[in-house]
Amino acid sequence: MKRYKLCLIGMLIVPWFSLPLLGKQTFKKFFLSSLGINLLALGESFIAHEKKLFWFYKRLHPKLLGDIPLIFGPFIVGSLWIFKFTYGHFFKYMVTNITVDSFFVYIVMDWFKKIGYGSLIRLKKYQFSFIFFIKAVVLYGLQKTFEKKPNH
Repeated sequence: MKRYKLCLIGMLIVPWFSLPLLGKQTFKKFFLSSLGINLLALGESFIAHEKKLFWFYKRLHPKLLGDIPLIFGPFIVGSLWIFKFTYGHFFKYMVTNITVDSFFVYIVMDWFKKIGYGSLIRLKKYQFSFIFFIKAVVLYGLQKTFEKKPNH
């Protein structure tokens, strides 16, 4: 197996090892909204692939998008962790998201470009950051909506 595939598998799996530290209640409370935003990110990825907004060159499988390990690894698990520490305090939640997302957009994406994993093509960094900002607001709204539904 090629070395980059092992790295992608690690990127996908390693974040999930932190779930026991997250706690069962936190997982149950926030998983549905995190999964929802994850599916939105997956849809965004398909659109970005078609429009060549950003591109991930290395893939786990030729028929899979290259950012699948990011979406189903650190993105979903990171959403759960951010909720654990900030939910109920919207300003703290948004500051945390903006900080984490900015680190990804302005530092990690540059590193990904340097190592040949992925890069922005027709999207500027500030536009990519704005997309993350919108997803953060939508995610918080999803969680609020799921909490309002009565449990049967």
